[in-house]
Amino acid sequence: MPNKVEAERKIIHIDMDAFYASVEQYDNPKYAGKPIAVGGSSDRGVVAAASYEARAYGVRSAMPSVIAARRCPQLIFVRARFDRYREVSDQIRLIFFKYTDLVEPLSLDEAYLDVTYNKQEVKSAIKIAMLIREEIKAETGLTASAGVSFNKFLAKTASDLDKPDGLSVILPDQAMAFLKQLKVEKFHGIGKKTAEKMNAEGIFKGEDLMKFNKTELIRKYGKSGKHYYHIVNADDQRSVKPNRIRKSIGAEQTFSDDLDSIDSAHEKINEIMEKLMERLRKSGRKARTITLKFKYSDFTIRNRSKTLESFTDERKQILGVVSDLLTDVEWEKGVRLLGISLSQLDEAETDASGQLTLGF
Repeated sequence: MPNKVEAERKIIHIDMDAFYASVEQYDNPKYAGKPIAVGGSSDRGVVAAASYEARAYGVRSAMPSVIAARRCPQLIFVRARFDRYREVSDQIRLIFFKYTDLVEPLSLDEAYLDVTYNKQEVKSAIKIAMLIREEIKAETGLTASAGVSFNKFLAKTASDLDKPDGLSVILPDQAMAFLKQLKVEKFHGIGKKTAEKMNAEGIFKGEDLMKFNKTELIRKYGKSGKHYYHIVNADDQRSVKPNRIRKSIGAEQTFSDDLDSIDSAHEKINEIMEKLMERLRKSGRKARTITLKFKYSDFTIRNRSKTLESFTDERKQILGVVSDLLTDVEWEKGVRLLGISLSQLDEAETDASGQLTLGF
């Protein structure tokens, strides 16, 4: 059994807190502090997400709506808006890419980041997690919990330790003591039925699992036994695997009051351009296609694009194109969101060898 852990990688797991419900509470202040459930309220409805106020009554995702309403009579049901959740998720992902291109999204509301090498030259993975959480809060109004460790299993486990709005760290020299005391039902990859089976066999914590070698665990639990052996011994070698190549850089803003003229848009466009140019500069890329996104007050989304003959990273040129594209907006309909994105990026990337290796 391994008794020494080598700190080779720096992994962050980011998990948004009650994501769908939190988006609804942020967008609709009347829901703030109230128990809400995202999903249908009909007899056949299912809860897609529950706010923490609703969770206090035992309301959980995947629960039938009738049971949720019984547990919390004052529960407010809100129809899901997945386009909005994807929009916010994209904002959050852009924040991740400011620090690393090794981002592995697990869903709209959680992702692994490998920050062993860091674009921003921040000397601590813990500090990066703090900065990411602060930026998410500033840009979206939402809170995120983060776990920091040297492998994916421990980082994900850590992100659950202090929810909501928490940051937990499992350092290499803490890992084995932590795992010994971790209940088997808290191990990601050990389901409810398997945990019950383990409990019936006298296996309640990691220290109980550590008594078995790999062959014994495989014999007891099949192929999963190999996984259990590695994670309980802090030997999770899975790498963070980005599932897409970054194809665009963008920034956008949702307004509390709808814009009704091109003049009212220019100040907002300048604010969006500041964020966009900062992200473009940090990426070291240039682009050929410039896209203006606008969402009307009825939530209809439209895009207008122009492709240049050559790559550019010049603010003046990009802003000139955006100003031309703004003339296609129907201002009398009211505009609640504007966004600018750059695509058809060139091949230049920040060389990993030029990035800074971090200590925790």
